[in-house]
This record gives sequence, C-alpha cells and structure tokens, in this order.
Amino acid sequence: MKQTFDIGGELTVRRLGFGAMRITGEGIWGWPKDRDAAKRLLRRAVEIGVNLIDTSDAYGPETSEYLLAEALHPYEGVVIATKGGLERSGPDEWSTNGRPEHLRIACHNSLRRLEVERIDLYQLHAIDDDVPLEESVGALVDLQKEGKIRHIGVSNFPVPALERAQKIAKIVTVQNRFNLSDRKHEAVVDHCEAHGIGFIPWYPLATGALTGSDELEALARKYDASAGQIALAWLLRRSPVMLPIPGTSSIEHLEENFAAEGVALSDEDFEALS
Repeated sequence: MKQTFDIGGELTVRRLGFGAMRITGEGIWGWPKDRDAAKRLLRRAVEIGVNLIDTSDAYGPETSEYLLAEALHPYEGVVIATKGGLERSGPDEWSTNGRPEHLRIACHNSLRRLEVERIDLYQLHAIDDDVPLEESVGALVDLQKEGKIRHIGVSNFPVPALERAQKIAKIVTVQNRFNLSDRKHEAVVDHCEAHGIGFIPWYPLATGALTGSDELEALARKYDASAGQIALAWLLRRSPVMLPIPGTSSIEHLEENFAAEGVALSDEDFEALS
C-alpha cells in the first residue's frame, strides 16, 4: 500500500496527516491551557514524519494558525492546509460565511498568521446556502490567480456540489466527515478516487467512540495494535486517495495514531470491517 499521495499532482505528502483543531482551547475556542505543550506536539508530529497539517481560521478562532507559525515556520517540507468560510461566535458555535469579500479577507488574514506569501492548500470550509457556490469557489480562483493560493480544496461537499465546483476550479482535495461508523460520503470517496482528488476524512476516529467496538477490539488483539490504529488502517486501505488527519493534544496519542501506518489489514479483515 502506497504511503504517499501527490496533492494536485505535485505536493507529495504522507497519507497520514495531522488535524490541528484540538490544539486550541475547550470548545475549539481560545488558547490551549499549555501553549508550549501544543507547540511541542506540533514539532513532534513533524519529527515522526508528518508533512500534511490541516487547520482553519475558525479553530480558536485564529489560535491554531498562530501556534503553527510559532512552532513550525518556515514549514520546511511541510504542507500547511487551512480553510475559510466559517465564523465563530463562541465555544462550539459555528456559522457559514461564503461571501467572496469575507473569503478574501479570511485568506489574507491566514497568510498573515501563518507568515507565508502563498498557502499550499486553501479550502472552502463549508457551503453557505445564502451565497451561490460559484461565487464562493470563484473567490478562491481569483486568489489563486493572484498567487495567494497554490491549490484549492473544499470541505463538507456532496458529489453534486463538488461537480459544480469542478467546473470553475481545479479541486485537489475534499474534506468530509468519514470513519468506520459514518460512511455517508462513500460516493464522494469514490468520486475523488476516480478523479485523483485527495479525500481528507475529518473525525476519522469519532473522538474515540469507535474504540468500544467488540469487533475492533478483537482485531486490535489480533494485530497487536490499538482499536484506533485498526480504524485508521481501515481508512488507509479504503482508498489510495484517503488522507486521514487524526488530531490530538497528546504526544503519546499522536505517536500511537501514526504507528497505524504499520498495520497491514488482511483482505478478509478489511472486508469484514467494510
């Protein structure tokens, strides 16, 4: 099984990345209790070979991007993917804003916080039902033409919306919720595989909820692995375009997650889980 994927045909990343949502405060709001620990976690991720880190201006808001810059700038060999299109009014509160003028400001602010002149992968965080999809994606195309964005991705998109976006932009990644127990977006995974688009499953471990499964626990014993590692190994096996981004605030959990690359599920066990 190939362990790397070429985003946009040119940015080679390890397929198992890191989601930087949970390095923020409780409710994905504000700073973490220990900023230095969060930065040590990010540096450790890079040390063990992670070179795809996903964040958003909405995580904190802003604090995740600031921490990435403090810990990792100038990001040598690391692809930083961020997103715009959601706004925050408080802990665990999210609202969409896909207006072109908002996305332009959001992108420029992410450039400033990340301390870069161009963002490798900029994603529309969600569809705004009050704004034509073509206008939201079109704003990212304009930013790409200006050299502010290298590649464009989308998040929380069903297939019909993805096909609309593809008519006006080269979409290189799709980030939707997907894990062993939530496969609503199977059709999106298949569409991405058919078109060479990276699929970034968010919530890949359902925040630990999957680890209570008897079947997963049995397989974990069989492979001398954790249940979470089995769940990640299944995702990696599900499609060659799958780019899981498990997040954590613990170095121990980080290292456990990335050991999932070494778990090779048999055909029989993969099919049983599928």
